[in-house]
Amino acid sequence: MLSETKVSSKYQTVVPSKVRNDFDIEPGDILEWEEKGDHIIIKVRKRVTLNDITGIISVGGDAVGAKKRIQRGSS
Repeated sequence: MLSETKVSSKYQTVVPSKVRNDFDIEPGDILEWEEKGDHIIIKVRKRVTLNDITGIISVGGDAVGAKKRIQRGSS
């Protein structure tokens, strides 16, 4: 899939709607930019919500460690 957007004079761009929908990108999510040679890889990191955190607490376990894993995008 090829999508293209333009970079504004303030270096802003828009995430194409198909990409937003396919990857469930919502306001507050983080886009991580990684350089690989002459390419850029963009990864989505979902925001952590209060429900995510309260779900961790109600199940028990290491809440701090679980929050860090969620923030890094791993389970």
